[in-house]
Amino acid sequence: MIAPADKAVLRLAVGLGLAVLVAYGAALPLPYVVCLLAVMVLSKPGPPLPPARGVAIAAVLAALVSLGVLMVPLLENYALAGVLLTGVILYGLFFVGIRTGNPLTMVLVVAFTMIPVAGVAEQALVTAIAVALALGVALGSLVGGVSYAFFPDPPRPAAKKPPPVADRETANWIALRGTLVVLPAFVLALTDPSSYLATIIKSAQLGQQAGSTDTRRAGLELVGSTLAAAGIALAVWVGLSLWANLWMLVLWMTAAALWVGARLYRVVPSALSPAFWSNALVTTIILIGPAIEDSANGSAVLQASAVRVGLFIGVSLYAWAMVWALERWRAARSRALFFNGG
Repeated sequence: MIAPADKAVLRLAVGLGLAVLVAYGAALPLPYVVCLLAVMVLSKPGPPLPPARGVAIAAVLAALVSLGVLMVPLLENYALAGVLLTGVILYGLFFVGIRTGNPLTMVLVVAFTMIPVAGVAEQALVTAIAVALALGVALGSLVGGVSYAFFPDPPRPAAKKPPPVADRETANWIALRGTLVVLPAFVLALTDPSSYLATIIKSAQLGQQAGSTDTRRAGLELVGSTLAAAGIALAVWVGLSLWANLWMLVLWMTAAALWVGARLYRVVPSALSPAFWSNALVTTIILIGPAIEDSANGSAVLQASAVRVGLFIGVSLYAWAMVWALERWRAARSRALFFNGG
């Protein structure tokens, strides 16, 4: 009898392996983004995403793509107004995601930030990202259903609708944190879209992660998961360099998912939180995907990867500093209100 935690690990590993096989085997546009979205769908708690709901989410992403394209003229002609409007929309996405507990909030944040940046660069990149986002959600629901069919959980009684994850005041602060973490990376990407698309994905991940961590754990959670991902990505790359083909890529990414998933679902005891390991796996994909593209283009893979890791660590340190500064400001504000009220 396989324990539920073991089944969750196997579903994650098999799902990611299938996603890598389809995305890279079919030469889909931006395959690492497709795999990233698939992992987000696979990591969603509960049963797999039904196909109908996957199509509905893809339709929402299509609407966001249209909205993001409309942002391009505003960003090109009225940059400050465009950035401020982007900040307001990001705040709204984070706030609603926190209040509803929607695990796919990061998908919406990635979609809304990447599309305007891509539109500033070139229209063809917008199409590639839009297709990658939609295919990622669809593929995630597909491979999730396949892996769940092989390793199903026993039926459970229907649970009552859970209460909101956070109250309005807490959600306001967390949404502010996430927005202030993502917005600088968004502005940076506008200066050189082709070089900083991966940074936007990482900052969106950090924005969501920063909302669920306190100041004491922020350094370990934000910076530590990035360093762990760099080590995992290096191990995958070394293994892939032994024999570089599609099946080896599937094998090593599945092995990485097994190793991380065992700690994520507590099959292997770990002092680190599940969020740490989840973000480590996501960051591993963000590092491996561009490295494969660098290799195919004849670029210096190790040099480009080192720059990318350094940039990710810098963004993580910034997110840590932002969490620390906002928590101190919030504490000082609360004390001032207390004494003024007294």
